[in-house]
Formats: sequence, structure tokens, C-alpha cells
Amino acid sequence: MVSARPAVQALPAYKPGRNPADLARELGVDRAVKLASNEVPFPPLPAVVQALATTAAETHRYPDNGAAVLTAELSAHYGVDPAQVVPGCGAVMLCQQLAQSFNDPGTAIAFAWRSFEMYPLLAQVAGARSTQVPLVPSVPGGSADTHDLDGLAAAVDEDTRLLFVCNPNNPTGTAVRRAALERFLDRVPDTVLVVLDEAYREFVTDPDVPDGLELMRGRPNVAVLRTFSKAWGLAGLRVGYLVAEDPAVADAVRRTHVPFSVSTMAQAAAVAALRSSDEVVRRVAAVVAERDRLTAALRDRGLEVPDSQANFVWLPLGEPTAEVARALEGRGVITRPFAGEGLRVTVGTPEEDDVFLAALDDVLPGVSAPAADDVRSGAPVG
Repeated sequence: MVSARPAVQALPAYKPGRNPADLARELGVDRAVKLASNEVPFPPLPAVVQALATTAAETHRYPDNGAAVLTAELSAHYGVDPAQVVPGCGAVMLCQQLAQSFNDPGTAIAFAWRSFEMYPLLAQVAGARSTQVPLVPSVPGGSADTHDLDGLAAAVDEDTRLLFVCNPNNPTGTAVRRAALERFLDRVPDTVLVVLDEAYREFVTDPDVPDGLELMRGRPNVAVLRTFSKAWGLAGLRVGYLVAEDPAVADAVRRTHVPFSVSTMAQAAAVAALRSSDEVVRRVAAVVAERDRLTAALRDRGLEVPDSQANFVWLPLGEPTAEVARALEGRGVITRPFAGEGLRVTVGTPEEDDVFLAALDDVLPGVSAPAADDVRSGAPVG
């Protein structure tokens, strides 16, 4: 009998956010609101639509395996050498390539927890040990929601090969600041590759949250991971990129690239998006303004909401999280629950967010246990 590796058999199935059309049909309503996957609420950029129309006629040919044009555009955009840039089929694929490039079985990957849910899965597939360092409160007396950089540095051992810092952190939206991150990078041994996962960098408004590309300079064991899926609106095309200070790091990641995995259309769309950066800046500003409005509305309801530097907000509801998410779905609103911990809510349009807030007002008084007052105050539960 053919059997998969035990590590693969033990992997939990990835559960993407529900399709809103499916939920609407199930509920018998005209539409459901999806605030689960951190997509931007805008249609594709006009230049992207034009690029897709143009390149559609080329899809009978293989894409450029090296993504030369996109690499050159990224190189010019960020002022780095092309040898430092690695495009990939989404940031998740690049995370997998990093694990394949730097982790042998028995080595370790370190990261904060909770953070991006793929990190422990990547370690499991690579046969590496997950070194998970619990989050700490970003404000005194609050819920644990931000990186413990001192704890993360202390957790590095002789087996650690790869270390992820998700900044802003997914799913909590919090971000670590310049001085603390610089101290941390100075403490990590140069044998450990530190990857600053900045999937949500474009939404950062706190001037003290550093651009990872600036901190990368002069640190050969630091690389920065970004994506076109969020602010740039290309979630359906799967294209991300890694920028490494040391070209040898980029070369290693490039060697684990799945041939032709970044499609012709994805490459063309990413180039078109980069050339439309002014419009992206305007769209990001609209998301940030709505993020501030949504945060204020939730806090006005007595809910604990940490300051978010991403395009989503985090509600640390504790034990009732799954119950609240189910009740919201029953009212046509899809969010992203992390059972027993909290609810991640994507910033949508003002109309979508108002639908969410109205549904939440219906749901919270009916939360069974713990008391709704505990949920509202953010008090520890369970």
C-alpha cells in the first residue's frame, strides 16, 4: 500500500475563506459579505486589465522562467541589484522555497505565534522543528498580540536556520518598531536567515515601523518578503517576491523555484501594477481611512482592538470566537476565526463594514459563554 510521509499525513487541510456566493445561496439572500481573506475591495487596476488582455494571446507559450522584465522592474523600483530579487508564485511559495533552501530535517524554523498560519506547516513538510515564541501584549494589560523579539532572539539555537518576523503581524495587525527590530537583528547569529515578511507593508502608517528593505542593507543574513496579492490587488494571479541583501541567498531560493510557476499573465500584471503605483497609493489611503473608522467603531462598542498597521483588524474574543464567526456567517458576513483566540476582519468598503458592524451588534448579546461583557472588555476567557 502506498503511503504519504507521516509528516504529510498529519498536515491539517488549509481552509480558505468561504465563497460569498455559496453562502448567499445557502442563506437565500442576494449577497454575502466576505471579510476573511485580506483582499482589497477595489477592482483590478486599469493598467492590469489592459496587460492581461494583451498577454492572454500569449498563453500558448511558456512564461519567462526567470521573470526577467518583472525582476528588472522590482530592481529599479527598490534600488537593488537584479541578482538580489526573486519573483515567485505568491509569497507562500517563496516561504516554501526558503524552507527547502535552508532547512535540512532536524533543523529549526523560528517564528512568533500566533502569526502567519503557514509557518508551522512549512516546517512540518521540511522535517524541521518549529520554534514558536508566544506573542506578548502590545499595551499593558491587553491581550497577547505582538512579537516578543527578546524571546524570539533567545529561542534561537544551534539548529535554527530560518527565522520569520511577520511585520505587520498576521492575524493581529500589530507591528514592531525600528529600535526594537534593529536590536533584534543585531542579536541574531549571522548563520540564521531572518526573513522580514512584509505582505502588508504598504498599509503601514506608523513612521516608527521601519521599511525592512532599509534594515536589510548591510545585513547579509536578512531578506524581505512581499506580495502583489494585497495592496496591489493581484490575489488571483499569485505573484510575490523576495529581496535578499546577499545575492547568494537569492540564488539559493531561485534554485528551488518550480519552473514556469509565475505565469505570463501574472508577470505582466505585476509590471503594470508597479507602473501604476500612484493609483495604488491612493487606494491604500482609502483602505487606511476605512481601517481607522472601523477600529473606532469597534472600540466605541467597548471591544478591544489593537492598533493595526495592515488592512484588517483583530478582535481577541477568546473562547467565543468560533461561535461569533458562525453567527456572523448566519447573517451573511464571512470573517476569519482562529478558534479560542480571536477574529480577523478584513477592512472592506464602508458599506460592507457597516453590514459587519450591524451583524456584530446582533451577535454579541447572544454569545453564550463567557458572558458578552467579557468579550466586549477583552477579558481572558476559557
